[in-house]
Amino acid sequence: MSLRDTYAPGSFGLSFELFPPKTPESEAMLWQTVSELVGFEPALITCTYGAGGSTQQKTLDVLDGVQSRHPGIAVASHLTCVGRTVTELREYLRTAQQRGVSAIVALRGDPPQGETSFTPVADGLQYASELVALIRNEFPAFSILVAGYPETHQEAVSPETDLAFLKQKCDAGGDVVVTQLFYDNADFFRFRDRCSAIGIDQPIVPGLMPVTNFKQIQRIASLCKARLPETFTRAFEAAGESTEAQFEAGVEYAARQAEELIASGVPGLHLYVLNKSPAAIRVLEQVGLTRS
Repeated sequence: MSLRDTYAPGSFGLSFELFPPKTPESEAMLWQTVSELVGFEPALITCTYGAGGSTQQKTLDVLDGVQSRHPGIAVASHLTCVGRTVTELREYLRTAQQRGVSAIVALRGDPPQGETSFTPVADGLQYASELVALIRNEFPAFSILVAGYPETHQEAVSPETDLAFLKQKCDAGGDVVVTQLFYDNADFFRFRDRCSAIGIDQPIVPGLMPVTNFKQIQRIASLCKARLPETFTRAFEAAGESTEAQFEAGVEYAARQAEELIASGVPGLHLYVLNKSPAAIRVLEQVGLTRS
């Protein structure tokens, strides 16, 4: 089944995003997380990789591990243009295909650390839309996910320009739009309406990151320029420094977000789980999703 079918009207696709672990302890936590989350029967599990492709091999190892431990679950690898020639991108795509990866999250990628703007390597690609076109034309068996930004990408000249770039990615062959994290559903609903108005008809899947540590999300939000609304910050201020209270506040807020999104007819949810399962499990159970 293609991802377009997974997120077709009347269907609901759940997906989880992992990242490659760095230590034996974090790897053990990763596999415990996966074993607990697969009970929700996700349509897809994705895995990121480090800056500049530094953990590409580990990314594929993680996806191998998901497939070997839980046969039948589709997996997707992130892929960016950063630091890679077209030849190297093709090599990675061939390897990923041989190893059973069925989908690619196609991204331009962030500028390397210390640089303020993105510059492709010689014989590389400048835009995510070019990567999408390469995959669609030369590796048509892959489903392709592309990124959308409800609050506008931080490098975009304007919201209109940002949306035009998303349209290019979709027109080049993107199957599904997965959004950056956000904490005000109104931003997502406006984004969805604006996409529809310019002819983007791909399924738009909201990306949620349940928060269990206020300082951590302040750091993450500052990097991706996600706005933390007053209702969100008030909930965490009320929780104070208590780890347990912050966990409960984050789960409650994310569950309310998810409930409203599901009620609005979203085709699925993509959870950024940070290789941990407790918050995601609680959120999903609170919105009525159960583990098999």
